[in-house]
Amino acid sequence: MNRDVFYNGQSYDSYNYLGCHLDDNGATFRVYAPMAQNIALIGDFNGWDETPMTRDGSFWECRVENAQEGHKYKYRIYGANDYTYDHCDPYGFGMELRPGSCSVIRRLDGYKFTDTRWMNKRCDCKDKPLNIYEVHLGSWKTNPDADPDNVFGWYNYAEIAQKLVPYVKEKGYNYIELMPIAEHPSDNSWGYQTTGFFAPTARYGTPDQLKEFINTCHKNNIGVILDFVPVHFAIDGYGLAFFDGTHLFEYPHDDVGYSEWGSKNFNHSRGEVQSFLKSCANYWLKEFHFDGLRIDALRNIVFWHGNQERGENLNAIDFIRQMNKGLKEMYPDVMLIAEDSSDYPGITHPADEGGMGFDYKWDMGWMHDTLDYFRLHPYDRKAAYHKLTFSMWYFPNERYLMPLSHDEVVHGKATILQQMNGDYEHKFPQARALYMYMYAHPGKKLNFMGGEFGQLREWDEKREQDWLLLDYPNHVQFAQYMQDLNNLYLKKPALYQDDFKMDEGFKWIDCHQEDKRIYVFERACEGQRIVAIFNLSETHQQYRLKVDNCTQLKLLMATDEEKYGGWKNYENEQTIKMTADGVDIVINGATGILYQVREPIKRKPKTETAVASTEKTAEEKPKRGRRKKAE
Repeated sequence: MNRDVFYNGQSYDSYNYLGCHLDDNGATFRVYAPMAQNIALIGDFNGWDETPMTRDGSFWECRVENAQEGHKYKYRIYGANDYTYDHCDPYGFGMELRPGSCSVIRRLDGYKFTDTRWMNKRCDCKDKPLNIYEVHLGSWKTNPDADPDNVFGWYNYAEIAQKLVPYVKEKGYNYIELMPIAEHPSDNSWGYQTTGFFAPTARYGTPDQLKEFINTCHKNNIGVILDFVPVHFAIDGYGLAFFDGTHLFEYPHDDVGYSEWGSKNFNHSRGEVQSFLKSCANYWLKEFHFDGLRIDALRNIVFWHGNQERGENLNAIDFIRQMNKGLKEMYPDVMLIAEDSSDYPGITHPADEGGMGFDYKWDMGWMHDTLDYFRLHPYDRKAAYHKLTFSMWYFPNERYLMPLSHDEVVHGKATILQQMNGDYEHKFPQARALYMYMYAHPGKKLNFMGGEFGQLREWDEKREQDWLLLDYPNHVQFAQYMQDLNNLYLKKPALYQDDFKMDEGFKWIDCHQEDKRIYVFERACEGQRIVAIFNLSETHQQYRLKVDNCTQLKLLMATDEEKYGGWKNYENEQTIKMTADGVDIVINGATGILYQVREPIKRKPKTETAVASTEKTAEEKPKRGRRKKAE
């Protein structure tokens, strides 16, 4: 490792030097602790007696010949003012399960991927479908045959892949996003308060089993995105906090040192911290073959404490910009996604042009406006009509991803289905319309687990999803609807190919039907056009539909079809003939419909060659006739 590069915050591979590295004869341990007075290594290999480490500038090192994979260890750090604390390894590749807090020796080179075909063809999906299924591995499904010591019934990474991957493929998703899986001490932090940034959580097994999970996904043409947390870290004493007796990773002053979640904020102004986080991001992409990173809580990097009134954190902004630039240079085919609730400009603009360098930004405004709208009684939607049109006003500013994530189904918000207006029976048509609007809207898609079959209970990280709901007809029909909608999205380029070409990919046909609460827009790409129509009132409405350059509309999908629990049979309405003056249609309340446009047949003009050939044929015909008569 080039130490100058490390100090300057430009290292993406410091994990290859720091941490514990096994070879055939033992292991070498290295740790960065510039202000430590002394450091000793303790672990299974020395009976937890101290093995002194040798100082080399700000780095400490020792060699242990009998160290083996699976051994636990810590660094006993002696600092100034009688500070002594046993810390896990900041660059440790494994950790033991809570309440244990030791690092665990793990090899990086033990698993051999067989996903070359996927890796050679993967892309950032700018003009491809991107339909993400967000998952918390511990509460998607649990293992009824789990060992009694596994009180929550977690599957390991490799086991859950055998169940999750076929499910995701069948349901029409092409990417999985994992909520944070770096080691964390508290289950109810969901992984967002981390202690082991380089260690896959032991809740679900070993690093090699995680690699097997990703390899299985790739061999089934499913990409995997990791929720990555470079903003803050857990305050547990064995972790990064006050690591060498000083504020090595965090800010020295509490007014900026603590986050709104009670965790410690990374000091992104320090080169060592920048190299730590850049190397961590690269580690997950390189060593585990993740296909993208979702950067959590970007607002809290852009602004001090996430508060715009406190001003921009310029050093942190520059850190993210440079990290993204470096990662995209190494991996142009991965996705970098910002979870950002601010209106800070240029999040998805190129880093070389002063932007932040992300591929996508979560459209939090769209999410809030849409859910607010669907919570309203249909009559009250007249006044809120433009909550569903506003997103397209700012959409050209960034490349957006439309999220209905885990954050929207917890803390008293209710699940997506439960947030719909009306009683139990009336929530389903509302939700079908909501999801069709989402999938017809420009932008990539993300849905949290359980939403696809109408989960009713708020998400609890300690319980699996309520799969028993699939014993009830409403949920079975809703699950079929979501599966068909997902697969339609994957198959129709007009719904994704030109997401970010506003002049070509999207246009409003009618967004001024406030009284009727009807919306009509068109999605298009070269060779395909789709018209989306929504009646979000409570009653059926007659509407005169006009579509330019169209002779016929072919039904693709309607939310009120009988097979989805609706009340209409479309057998005799598979096509609609369009006239120049439009056509009158009747749309049921709480209904969305997708039609594919058939354009007039374009006849090619005759070329000079074709005209000459026609004239020649005409001249020849009488001659053949006279010849025949003469004969």
